[in-house]
Amino acid sequence: MNSSLPVRLATWALALVIGAFYGLAGTIGHAYSLAGIPVGLLVAVIGSAALLVAVRLLTGDRWSTLATGMGMMATTLVFSGEGPGGSVVVPQTEVSLVWTFAVPLVVAVVVAWPNLPSFDEPATRDA
Repeated sequence: MNSSLPVRLATWALALVIGAFYGLAGTIGHAYSLAGIPVGLLVAVIGSAALLVAVRLLTGDRWSTLATGMGMMATTLVFSGEGPGGSVVVPQTEVSLVWTFAVPLVVAVVVAWPNLPSFDEPATRDA
C-alpha cells in the first residue's frame, strides 16, 4: 500500500499515541495479582502484543508498528521511574521488571517478524 507522506506521518503519529495509551494502561495495571498469579501482567503483555500484531497486519507497515511500540516503551519508561515530587507510580518488584523487559521484547519480535505473503489476488474456484 503506497500512501502519500502526510498520510503516513499521520498514521505514525496516531500509532504512537495509541501505543502510549496501551503502555500507560499496562504500566499501571500490570501489578494486579489474584491469589499470587500476576493476572495484570499477563493481560498487559497479551493486550500489548495483540495491539502490535493488529497494527502490523492492518497497516502492513513495520514503521507503524514501531511507532506503536515506541509509544508503549516511552510511557513505560516515564511512569516506571520516580516522579519530580519523589512519588513512585510503579514500585520496583519482580513483576515490574518482567513488564519493563517484556515490552521492548514483544515490540522487537513483532517488528522484526518476516512479512507474510500477500493474498491480494481474488480467489478462483475450480468447477
